[in-house]
Amino acid sequence: MERITLTTKPSKGYELLDSGHEEKLERFGEIVFARPDPQALWQKHLPLSVWQAADGVFEREGREGKWKLKKGVPQEWPIEIGGLTMRIKPTSFKHTGIFPEQAPNWEWLRSTIEKARAGGKTVSVLNLFGYTGGATLACAQAGAEVCHVDASKTAVAWAKENAELSGVADKPIRWIVEDVLTFVERELKRSNRYDLILMDPPAFGHGPKDEIWKFEEHFLELMRLCNELLTDAPLGVLINGYAAGYSASAFAYNLKPFVDKFGGTLEYGELTIEESSEKRLLPCGIFARWSTV
Repeated sequence: MERITLTTKPSKGYELLDSGHEEKLERFGEIVFARPDPQALWQKHLPLSVWQAADGVFEREGREGKWKLKKGVPQEWPIEIGGLTMRIKPTSFKHTGIFPEQAPNWEWLRSTIEKARAGGKTVSVLNLFGYTGGATLACAQAGAEVCHVDASKTAVAWAKENAELSGVADKPIRWIVEDVLTFVERELKRSNRYDLILMDPPAFGHGPKDEIWKFEEHFLELMRLCNELLTDAPLGVLINGYAAGYSASAFAYNLKPFVDKFGGTLEYGELTIEESSEKRLLPCGIFARWSTV
């Protein structure tokens, strides 16, 4: 097992301008937003005037919040990042529909799939808790057949929009709105199997029929089921985490049995974004990934 740090650097479509005092200042295309981030527990670098010039600011209100947008700021717009084109939409949960720190994982997915396909293999991918589809689109770009699963009808519709923008709407992608555990159990009964499984499980969530997902109660069961869902010659598994409060080591230990059984390499660690102002790395989550290619 190798511990590494994955870092997203500034690009034309996205840039972390500054961070500090539990906030971050980001540029999405030409639009600059300031929003909360509890990981940024240090001093800001850029002057206050730069922060005050932001096109939009997210303000907390109870459990949720609201955006204060300057006149003329669009409600949604596309940006290019990590080889994808995705639509930005400010939401009441402070999210914008994209997690830029995932860009290095998208590249890893493309590379893993392309290596397998170069050897003549048809690659099937299962993306669980797929949200707005970044990983799904990257896999489709590389030539994989993808099954994208999320409990939110809104998120899946958004992912379909991103597929159109990224030019992969005609690729073999199955869009599924369903509770993840329910879907995985049904796939096993249908004898469907996958070469590569991705997951981004939340700390807590609801299925479309009010099914409850609690990370501490359901994650190990999901890992057990996914083990059964893999083909006899799998390519790998990728786990991402944000708010569950666990270490990347916990994810890595769950993937170690795959290495023992199939061989391959196992990497784990932090997901980060590099500031353009001070080059500091803002922690954005954890990951573990296992690959046989």
